[in-house]
Amino acid sequence: MMNKRMGKIGRERAFEVIRAPVVTEKSTMGNQYGHVVLRVSMDATKPEIKQAVEMLFEVKVEGVNTSVLKGKRKRFRGKWGRQSDMKKAVIRLAEGHTIDVGRGL
Repeated sequence: MMNKRMGKIGRERAFEVIRAPVVTEKSTMGNQYGHVVLRVSMDATKPEIKQAVEMLFEVKVEGVNTSVLKGKRKRFRGKWGRQSDMKKAVIRLAEGHTIDVGRGL
């Protein structure tokens, strides 16, 4: 459901919301079920993600599930650092709609 106050997002905001596709073995297996996994902005909401995907890829979205992945502690050149947190969205597309993540916008 879309929040009444939210309204439509612009094309610029849509490009800010969608960051990159997540290309892993697990995410590519979801393609056969109509699922696409995308990296999204940390402040993006589910309705914004849905509108952005429908606007940019011209597909019908049935549902959006999101999760925030906390950054890991890693060592780089002998010093400890921390990777950035990441938010990813699993988009469920309507029957007959597909997104080719290898193709650019």
